[in-house]
Amino acid sequence: MTTNRNDVAVRVESPTEARNPRTEDIDRLSTLDVLRLINAEDQLVPAAVAAVLPELARAADLAVGALRSGGRVHYVGAGTSGRLATLDAAELVPTFNAPPDWFVAHHAGGREALVNAVENVEDRGSDGAAEIRRHAVAGDLVVGVTASGRTPFVVAALEEARTIGAHTVLVSNNPIGSAPVDVDVLITVDTGPEAIAGSTRMKAGTSQKLVLTSFSTAVMVRLGRTYSNLMVSMRATNAKLRGRTVRILREATGLGEQECTTALADAGGDLKVALVHLLANVPAARAAEALERTQGHVRLALSRLAPDATG
Repeated sequence: MTTNRNDVAVRVESPTEARNPRTEDIDRLSTLDVLRLINAEDQLVPAAVAAVLPELARAADLAVGALRSGGRVHYVGAGTSGRLATLDAAELVPTFNAPPDWFVAHHAGGREALVNAVENVEDRGSDGAAEIRRHAVAGDLVVGVTASGRTPFVVAALEEARTIGAHTVLVSNNPIGSAPVDVDVLITVDTGPEAIAGSTRMKAGTSQKLVLTSFSTAVMVRLGRTYSNLMVSMRATNAKLRGRTVRILREATGLGEQECTTALADAGGDLKVALVHLLANVPAARAAEALERTQGHVRLALSRLAPDATG
């Protein structure tokens, strides 16, 4: 007799599946009080993320090492977790002008599952393993994101990653028991029971958004994709962003709009080149050469130019 996969049930032991005693009467409340309860739960999330910052730093350092060595970072997830990971990877290209193959997202069920719920795809461990076999190599970093910490698609992908010699990170919201797979870094964000039991798109999802955004931003900072706290690697793809490049250049240099606009023109619109050109007082071509030698790291380029800048 053939087993219908839709009849198979798995019980997940995790605080995210438990009833929250603070919200048991949520369906009796006014709309405003419902929102107040949800907001009160959301305020617990930053502290839960703060508790795992040392582990998150280790993961970020692994990512920096992989990218500096020519490798890539792979996000693997399903449902809310996979969608958040896909969003984070997509935003790095316009925000930091990161090469599009630096961060790659693998979502259970593919593109269709990003906008529509597709049944059972997260349970297909073989799909997760196959995805990593096709796209990852030794020296890459594979980051699995799953609220339960046990999603088969994610677990199998991490297992396959270890087999091929990639580094691995697991981000979950389940502190109960040991991880189902050996990883280099385990990041367990204990957000507790959701306002609506089992709805991990709430606190668990919020924590994952914070973790992923902090992780990738820290990686970009370490790789020199910013100068101070300014997005100097951004791509000016529209009028608003072109205006932002001039503002960033003015803030970084203290110079006037005309000088910055001229410098951007001399640099062919490249904000980093214009910035080094102005700060080191060297021709734009020389600024570009220094940035190329330092893999686009503004502070390193400035330090190399400082001894012989024409100042």
